[in-house]
Amino acid sequence: MIADRQMRSENRVVIAHVYTATTAIALGAIFGVFQGFSRAGAVDAPAWFDYYRILTLHGVLMALVFTTFFITGLSLFVTYRAIPRERALTVGWIGWIVMLIGTAMAAVEIVLGNATVLYTFYAPLKASPWFYIGATILVIGTWVVAYEIFENVVYWRKHNPGTPVPLVVFCAAATFVMWVVATLGVVAEMAMLIPWAFGWIPKVNVLLTRLFFWYFGHPLVYFWIMGAYIIWYNIIPKRYGGNVFSDALTRLTFIMLILLSTPVGIHHEFMDPGISSAWKALFTVTTYGVAIPSFITAFAIFASFELAAIKRGHKGFIATVRSLPWNDPAFSGAAYGMLLFILGGFGGLVNASYSMDAVVHNTIWVVGHFHVTVGGPVALTFLGAAYWMIPRLTGRALWKPEWALMQTRLWFVGMLVMSFAMHFAGLLGAPRRTSDVSYHGAAVAAAWQPYMIAAAAGGLLLFLAILLFVAVAVGTLLQNRKTESMEVEFAVPALSAETTPGALQHLFRWGAVALVLAVLVYAGPIAELVHAPGYSVAGMRTW
Repeated sequence: MIADRQMRSENRVVIAHVYTATTAIALGAIFGVFQGFSRAGAVDAPAWFDYYRILTLHGVLMALVFTTFFITGLSLFVTYRAIPRERALTVGWIGWIVMLIGTAMAAVEIVLGNATVLYTFYAPLKASPWFYIGATILVIGTWVVAYEIFENVVYWRKHNPGTPVPLVVFCAAATFVMWVVATLGVVAEMAMLIPWAFGWIPKVNVLLTRLFFWYFGHPLVYFWIMGAYIIWYNIIPKRYGGNVFSDALTRLTFIMLILLSTPVGIHHEFMDPGISSAWKALFTVTTYGVAIPSFITAFAIFASFELAAIKRGHKGFIATVRSLPWNDPAFSGAAYGMLLFILGGFGGLVNASYSMDAVVHNTIWVVGHFHVTVGGPVALTFLGAAYWMIPRLTGRALWKPEWALMQTRLWFVGMLVMSFAMHFAGLLGAPRRTSDVSYHGAAVAAAWQPYMIAAAAGGLLLFLAILLFVAVAVGTLLQNRKTESMEVEFAVPALSAETTPGALQHLFRWGAVALVLAVLVYAGPIAELVHAPGYSVAGMRTW
């Protein structure tokens, strides 16, 4: 009885995180569909709530709030269930409350029109200092959640000497080790932006704020991806009767992401002055290096598919694919996300190329790549996982599972249509972050218009998919039909798997190595920007 009461108390903490994420994606979708129709020329933003305010809200809610709250909820959920113990939940609740306060502070300033700086909040655009403080508080809240997860890792090691931390907890902890290293860039940037926004210092180094943002901004992508990997490696195999292909290979993948995710951000600054071409070339190499754990994941996940299919008597690629549970919304969300990740990965290699990036820089190609990467492997995997988590959190059976399945398929089609349209329009030169792309009837702009209409159509499908998700999530919470069990099982390696080497189990040591590596690769560019003249400005407000 005590264990059941403890589990339900833990579930309430997780529910708070997951349903905050649900609220964020619902609101973000409203602003997102408006943007698509605005660029297609179908609607105009009212003067009292301009396009760029809407764009900022969409980016912050989707890219920062939805993803962060879902990952914190997911990570707490798997940690609590994989390490059952009597625990006080004060830290978990404090983390959620602090994150919520920071989110509310930032959102209010955006709504009031005091922070239309987009989700890439670097100079020279200047927001209200309270927006920057709110973003900082949100990050501090995630550190509180990280502490909760790390404390459970320490507890496990103390009470289970010589036994590896459960794989799913290792994956969650690794995600937050990387996150803590990456968010140090936010700390450095905010140390510049907050005094500047208050007027305590007259000017700020624009390129240095960009560097610190992208020190954090690109690892943010891998924070999302690692959240999806927690699900792919540890939850999805249970949906098709499979195993983790290799415990050691999985831990190696997450360790590589800890090490390689941070030293990549300067590939967002290939067109910026102030950073020498030698450093940009180095960051091209490091960016290609971070693709290695993604290739490992592709191999390991499909190997698990195939081994499970062989156990059921299916052999060959087509038979393996057909044997998978495509009518299970939890599985289909992740599987369709994996397919979209393949497309996003190829686009990422273009962005990472020092020469090819010049072709697509500041075009809507970048937006298409961003959406197929975030909206595919990340958001769709998270939404699918929610269909698995929510019944186990609430004790209620999934409401309208056929709607859930429809949602994953509708999202997949909508994302394909929207992102492909954006990619092709970008190759024709269509700009990003522009409310009106008609350019007063210019011939070159007319060539973009069919793609803008297609992107808006894809965005509408995505909006409808989110409405379905919210309906299922809320319907499950409100209905009275109980589920048979709230028990949770995570995938484990096959019995024949090799023992994991000890070097792959020292998570915090690898985090220290990652921090040293980040310092080594960023020290040179930072020194160049500090000494470069002419890049300090008082800031501007363009809205």
